[in-house]
Amino acid sequence: MRRLLRSIWDEPAPADPPGPFWWDWALVALLVPAAILEGLLRADLPDRAVAVPFVLALIPTLLWRRTRPLLMLAIAFGAGTIVSLAIGHDPNVYTMVFLVLLPFALVRWGSGRAVVVGIALVLLQSALSFALGHMGLGDAVGGFVVLALVWALAMALRYRSSARQRQLEQVRLLERERLARDLHDTIAHHVSAIAIRAQAGLATAATNPTAATDALRLIDAEASRALNEMRTMVRYLRDDQPANGLRSPVTPNPGIAELADLAAPTRGGPRIDVDIVGDVGSVPLAVATTIYRLAQESVTNAHRHARRATRIAVRVVADDRAVHLRVSDDGEPTAGPAAASGFGLVGMAERARLLGGTCEAGPNPDRGWTVAAVLPRTGAAR
Repeated sequence: MRRLLRSIWDEPAPADPPGPFWWDWALVALLVPAAILEGLLRADLPDRAVAVPFVLALIPTLLWRRTRPLLMLAIAFGAGTIVSLAIGHDPNVYTMVFLVLLPFALVRWGSGRAVVVGIALVLLQSALSFALGHMGLGDAVGGFVVLALVWALAMALRYRSSARQRQLEQVRLLERERLARDLHDTIAHHVSAIAIRAQAGLATAATNPTAATDALRLIDAEASRALNEMRTMVRYLRDDQPANGLRSPVTPNPGIAELADLAAPTRGGPRIDVDIVGDVGSVPLAVATTIYRLAQESVTNAHRHARRATRIAVRVVADDRAVHLRVSDDGEPTAGPAAASGFGLVGMAERARLLGGTCEAGPNPDRGWTVAAVLPRTGAAR
């Protein structure tokens, strides 16, 4: 119980409470003449010379009830107590019903300690009115029921907004993870290819200038692709509100058909063979893109870590239920855990898991390394 009370006391106020909206000003504009008319037309209104100006003075508290909820409530109920003591009874003005918005705003927008203090002030003012005989038992019970309903509604709206905010934060977190994977899978792939081809060009520059020139052309092409993908990503990050209401993909969405691009010959690197079996034309875009990214990252890892590899085999098999990917090389794995660490394999497993699939990687029994992934053909996300 103590822990619960402590958590309520430490509850922070919702971030960025909104200021007055146009309807708040409209409500104030309606309440002012309503209070004046009630003072002029109600024959049974006692002490109208005090009660009506009192109500008119409290109406502007509605404008700041979200940004300063405790202060507005303290002003209204504190002033109400002073007036009640001065005239010997509670101001019996029907227009004062708007004051119920102040406890509502306090619970909706106040911090935990502000809510506790504000509720205590309301209950203290009600108890004082009841003790002085300004309020009967029936009125006290009815007023408490109304306030309880108002507070319950405010708490429900506050919880719903908080849950929505947590959901948005989770979406942002997933988006950051996706951006990290796309950065790693695309830019790192191109940079690795540039480094490999630069090494090949340096090795052959003295004996074969033509091969070095070819390597420079390949480096230029890879650099252009990396630059284009970076521009696409920056354009996505700058586009907070797309015109069509939908976000464009962070990077281009290659599919299974584009796996053939991975087989482009590279000087000094292993041969890449791509084999596609089954109907892949009807595979959903999310699944096809994930298969491509998994294969791309696997080929990049093989280039980096497989020593003396001569061949990398990329095989995709699509059946009625799933799409299977297998990428194997015949190289000698790098000593130590380098090939199995870092964000590459983690990102690959995350990509597969988001679509309800699996991705496993490990050394072959004899030599080489294999990445095997299975994705549901429907791409049912978990």
